[in-house]
Amino acid sequence: MIQLTGNSRTLTVALLTVGVDRDLTDRIVQAAAQFSWTVTHEAIDEYISAARRPAMSQETKSADAVLAIIDFDRDARGAMETAGYLNQLFFGRFFGAALSGRSDPDLLLAAMRAGCNEFLRKPIDPRQLADTFDRQEKAWAATMGRARSTGHIISFFGAKGGVGTTMIATTLASFLVNLYKKRVLLIDNHPEFGHVCLYLGLDGARYHFDELIRNVSRLDSALLRGFIAKHPSGLEVLASPESHDPSRNVDPDALERTLEFLRGEYDYVILDSQTSLEEASLAVMDRSDQIYLVATPDIGAIRDLSRYIDGLSRNESTSSRLHVVINRFSSHGAVAIEQIEKAIRVPVEVKLGNAYSECLRAINVGEPVQPDKKSDFANQFARWAAILTGATESQEEPARKGFSLLGRKRSN
Repeated sequence: MIQLTGNSRTLTVALLTVGVDRDLTDRIVQAAAQFSWTVTHEAIDEYISAARRPAMSQETKSADAVLAIIDFDRDARGAMETAGYLNQLFFGRFFGAALSGRSDPDLLLAAMRAGCNEFLRKPIDPRQLADTFDRQEKAWAATMGRARSTGHIISFFGAKGGVGTTMIATTLASFLVNLYKKRVLLIDNHPEFGHVCLYLGLDGARYHFDELIRNVSRLDSALLRGFIAKHPSGLEVLASPESHDPSRNVDPDALERTLEFLRGEYDYVILDSQTSLEEASLAVMDRSDQIYLVATPDIGAIRDLSRYIDGLSRNESTSSRLHVVINRFSSHGAVAIEQIEKAIRVPVEVKLGNAYSECLRAINVGEPVQPDKKSDFANQFARWAAILTGATESQEEPARKGFSLLGRKRSN
């Protein structure tokens, strides 16, 4: 069993077999089961690339390590594309083994260049497979034995414009920093003209999140520092573009790799996002530990909220991490919580009172609402931050399970 950060826990391994026949796949899975790993196995029949991406489970995406065994005999070029793609997608966590019945030095070299660090000869000798896994375990111990951050990614999406998503994301990020001294990165994940820096009184025009994604292949801590705008409280920010560029688009794979890198740099990564069901938004949701859909208690926002929930609920993994926030709620003139829940068919877990004047004042001065402000709005965010950090025991594993400011527990 691998020892990580001084604690004994089982390493989670995503085992991918690509183009491997069923009998051999069974033997590989059985061999992996002999090790002290928690294994998620995915059998992929066809070779993959950036243009031919299979859907992968959340368990695979969040695994400590990804071990891929790729058959090079069916199509060597396709196998090399597969290894290269997986190496990029799971950079720093990928370990590949090329499988072939040929003794071809050129093939071996090509496999190594594509990202494979092991070569398995057909027919596989069980001892050879066990030795490979044993060497791989030692490699993981060497590369992953250092402290590995398990920072949380929290994404906010508005059911429509104007429901207060940016204010909520900014305020929660600020409270996590001010009350609990957490290292927090707030990302303005709008394609252009986002308001996060405006709300914080920051100049974020130099670099933006989109440009960081485009540089993911050379992303490290030093490069990241050049992109960050820092608030006096210690909250760090990645801005959105401040210019219009119709040709700008986001590579979902690069976005996911960027978020996984950022997870290792911060306690919390919070994204203020534009709601859509396009690939880039779905990539953010795939990497998020919690996904919050924000609406106001009016018919237009509730209708749009219901439609987004319907679209996202088809994916069981996404729906289990989905939470609903109703902002600017007041008993006078608002659609009742019970009516909202009936319309959207999921519980409302966060209800924030109408603090329009308080929030407007904060926006105009470029300074988020402070924890020491004695108001219902501030108290709600203080409790929210306490639940996320585990400072309150109102629910088991609050940072992963979600919570309710309505006094309810959500079962996942």
